[in-house]
Amino acid sequence: MAEILSPAGSPEALQAALRCGCGAVYVGGRSFSARANAANFSDDELAQAVRLCHIRGVKLYLAINTLILDSQLDECMRAVEFAANIGVDGLITQDLCLVEMVRRCCPQLEIHASTQMTLHTRNGVKIAKELGFSRAVLSRELPERIITELSQLGIETEIFVHGALCMSVSGQCYMSALIGSRSANRGLCAQACRLAVSAVKGQERYDLSLKDMSVLDVMPRVLATGASSLKIEGRMKRPEYVAKATDSAYRACAGLDPDMNGLAAVFSRGGFTKGYFEGRTGAEMFGRRDSEDAAVSASVLPQLHELYRSEFKRDTVRFAFSARQGSAVQLTVSDTQGNSFCAVGEIPQAAQSKGLTAEQVEKQLKKLGDTIYEYGGCECDIGEMLYVSPAQINALRRAACEGLDGVRAQVNDRRVPFESTDITDFEGGCEKDRPTIRIEISRLSQLEKIDLNDTEFVIMPLALCEKADLSALGEKAMAALPRFTFDEENVINRLKALKQRGLRHILATNLAHLRIGRQLGLALHGDFGLNAANSVAVKLLGEMGAADVTASFELKAAQIRALKKSVPVGFIGYGRLPAMLTVNCPIRQAVGCGRCEKRLFDPTGRELCVRCAKSEGYVEILNSDVLFTADKTADFKGAAFVQLCFDGETPQQVADIVRAYKNGEKARLEHITRGLYYRGII
Repeated sequence: MAEILSPAGSPEALQAALRCGCGAVYVGGRSFSARANAANFSDDELAQAVRLCHIRGVKLYLAINTLILDSQLDECMRAVEFAANIGVDGLITQDLCLVEMVRRCCPQLEIHASTQMTLHTRNGVKIAKELGFSRAVLSRELPERIITELSQLGIETEIFVHGALCMSVSGQCYMSALIGSRSANRGLCAQACRLAVSAVKGQERYDLSLKDMSVLDVMPRVLATGASSLKIEGRMKRPEYVAKATDSAYRACAGLDPDMNGLAAVFSRGGFTKGYFEGRTGAEMFGRRDSEDAAVSASVLPQLHELYRSEFKRDTVRFAFSARQGSAVQLTVSDTQGNSFCAVGEIPQAAQSKGLTAEQVEKQLKKLGDTIYEYGGCECDIGEMLYVSPAQINALRRAACEGLDGVRAQVNDRRVPFESTDITDFEGGCEKDRPTIRIEISRLSQLEKIDLNDTEFVIMPLALCEKADLSALGEKAMAALPRFTFDEENVINRLKALKQRGLRHILATNLAHLRIGRQLGLALHGDFGLNAANSVAVKLLGEMGAADVTASFELKAAQIRALKKSVPVGFIGYGRLPAMLTVNCPIRQAVGCGRCEKRLFDPTGRELCVRCAKSEGYVEILNSDVLFTADKTADFKGAAFVQLCFDGETPQQVADIVRAYKNGEKARLEHITRGLYYRGII
């Protein structure tokens, strides 16, 4: 049976989840949680939450799933040590530094690869397994058939079954950071996608806002995929929402009505969608929460308290009651898991008229009330003409059940040894006096006016690489692999053909590509989508085969400069930064491909360019202003390369920009940005 994994953004939400039948919960501490604005848990609350869960046989996973900066490595180490000491059942993480931390300090602690690691292919899941992850949380964009395929690879898979959908592929959204320094990868997304962004100029539309997803009403199909864990989104939601969603998931798994109307009343954005699961993207998936939705929710919330007013019965218990003359009364309680506890009372008194009967004992033992136990029977051994008061039996029952709670908590204890170590005890040294120039082009004509001697590499999308004269480019040719794909085998076959034509280098835009490149014997270069934000992540990417790594553009220039460079590190220096990667095109659903102008309009009137990779199955929404750093190269001292990304530029504009970076010239462009290199992220 797949586990029902419920969100718990607060101790109150935890109680709601536990009392409605969840099999596991995921929570965040006060630091490093991708839902930083949830109430989250203090250390004391977290330790208590672990005990509450383990009494019930419920697992608790702690999300330490933000990007970690070098300055935070020690604090993160302490958070992991605390998690190991209190016995959480696993960590959910996106930053590779956690892999190194757990591997070296507490290898027995289970780790799960967060959905922010963009795992959506066979090689992505397999590389997660190779890294030591016991579970891969799959991207939400996957259809039923791919989920089924990935769930057969010898590692647990976790899928979302209910809750909010981000427009962007998780881990690949930088829009909130670029607009207001609130990084989604740091748990502070400002939900810019819920604003009035329109595919039609002058119209108020919400073309980046998706409905919430729910596949609870097709649960037999969901269970048939073989996914190990069914995840409900909602650590920012109220306890009532958690209760209703958990109860509905439990009912659906039991073959009962999940009450979709009731779920929509609690929270929805114009209804639910299962478009990704069914492989049907488009206008049906888009929606927003309006005043009517909010009014309906307000009216039903009070009723939902009944769902978690009482404990969910987790086990059936049997009692053995013994009252013999001259000996203390004993009550042993046993559950179906083989756990037991014996409570000892006082020596029974002599009865004045009628002796204690089994029926009287059973009457008190059945009063299990608001416990997690159901009554399963009692065996009584009672001497003649003895008296034990109902109050004494009740006290024994309470003591026995509390004792059994403790035994169950101990049996489910997952504390593991932790040995602190310095995970930055490695050499750097891969620094350069002056960065080389790499250019990423979108059309072959953009090469017409440049001197290739000024460039280290010419990076091209896979489709463009297939059209290029690779013999003319020689060792300078590099293929940028699709950032998201539903057909990995097609990508691999195309790479094999390109290798036959002389291709030697690939740009790995997600973790799966590191494994593919190794298998094909191609030189690997790590792109920004790997979200390398600290020295340890850079080191691990090097160990996984990356010859060099592009640092996350969410880092400040000074932070990139300070990275311990065990492999060469570069930075994105020019271009319209990708604010969002999505497999559901906002323009196509609004006006159709025939009327596409490759532009979106935000509420301030700014234009967001849209780069279409239709043949690969995704689009990129680009920042409105162009990043320019040619005159700031000194601020990135030690960087091995600067990557210039060209989209709609003419051949002459490309040549001018390359010259500017070669000579350190100031910008001659309007509406430039320095990105996040100086203002940073929160």
